[in-house]
Amino acid sequence: MNNLDKICVFCGSSEGNDLAITEAAKKLGKIFAEREITLVYGAAKIGIMGIIAKSVLDNNGRVIGVIPNFLKKREVVHLGLSKLITTENMHERKLKMQEESDGFIALHGGLGTLEELFEIITWLQLGLHQKPIGLLNINGFYDELVKLLETMVRKGFLSMDNYSLLLVDSNPEFLLKKMEEFKPPQLPKWLNSDRT
Repeated sequence: MNNLDKICVFCGSSEGNDLAITEAAKKLGKIFAEREITLVYGAAKIGIMGIIAKSVLDNNGRVIGVIPNFLKKREVVHLGLSKLITTENMHERKLKMQEESDGFIALHGGLGTLEELFEIITWLQLGLHQKPIGLLNINGFYDELVKLLETMVRKGFLSMDNYSLLLVDSNPEFLLKKMEEFKPPQLPKWLNSDRT
């Protein structure tokens, strides 16, 4: 069983227009607080980011925000966090989030959320970490993304092993269970070779 003391959540700085998604973010935040899981996220108080952070804090949980300097000046930074970490740039931000976390969940968002999700999956695929990655799929939001990954498998661009690295569920409790039971893959042989 994986020890999930701190989970990084990737999500949007907009709220979107689906109340089921905002309610799912609130529910996940409450679950984190009840289970004493620290939320690691992008430090904003707006959008889905702000909703999950508020939910964790309202339920006496702990929240760590990580934000680069240039966004700290432009975004609405949440000033009531348990801890705020400032980085020099986006690359350092993602590395710090990875270092601070025992696992990752993608909630709903836009391009930035997808970029963070796919980078952290790629790092897992390359053996740069061995932490579980979950996708919370509320109201079919990510159905087309999952279908695209299945197409990548069919067309020979994605192995089934790597497809299986992303744990998908519409229920936050079930998703956390999958993450707890996740077994990291062995490194592919070509990464273990001495070839340069």
